[in-house]
Amino acid sequence: MSDKHPLILIPGLLCTDELWRDQIQALSDISDVSIPKHHLDDDISLIADRILKDAPEKFALAGLSMGGYIALEIVLRAPDRVTHLALVDTRADADSPQDRKRREDFIRLVQRGKTFKGVTESLLPMLIHPSRFQDDALTSRIYQMAEDIGQEGFIRQETAIMNRKDRNAELDKITCPTIVISGNEDALISPDLQEKMANAIPDSEFHLIAECGHLPSMERPFEVNTLLREWLSWTN
Repeated sequence: MSDKHPLILIPGLLCTDELWRDQIQALSDISDVSIPKHHLDDDISLIADRILKDAPEKFALAGLSMGGYIALEIVLRAPDRVTHLALVDTRADADSPQDRKRREDFIRLVQRGKTFKGVTESLLPMLIHPSRFQDDALTSRIYQMAEDIGQEGFIRQETAIMNRKDRNAELDKITCPTIVISGNEDALISPDLQEKMANAIPDSEFHLIAECGHLPSMERPFEVNTLLREWLSWTN
């Protein structure tokens, strides 16, 4: 039996295990890392069911963006199984009516298209820091992840996201060691909103990563790896 800590890393919307490539490598000496597929169901509860069914009895859990929505569902449903929680560039809020309409419009647009381009050059400013727009090594990985998820997977993910529950009233029930990590220039989910979420979780820590957008695990892997390694050493 391995003495490494089981660690489940859940990707975000239109993201695959490539989102966590650097963390898988950097934490492999202390963690047994697994990356669940989260584009096979169109409901957050069903995605959580699938992950819990395949997960070890006890595990650390991290999620970025959509992955954070799923992580919150899991930790609130099975608090006795989650030893550590990391929420990265995510939020506890449900979609607003405006958010939901944008997602519905995007789904319709995708359904009408002949080809699927989940992430385009025009969307990059929402995902990464401006200093990385010309970083071909990074942007090509982002484009490839979206292509790998595909049109149908994207539609299922968006449907799950826009129907998720608001979890703000339940954040005080989270008792495992928790860290909230935010890129300081996240254009999708404001750092202030993320810090507010962290403040609602008992004894959690909030960390802001400089010169970083919505994807710190790819944009600033060294900083994220350092934070997650320390987080995994915490005890209740």
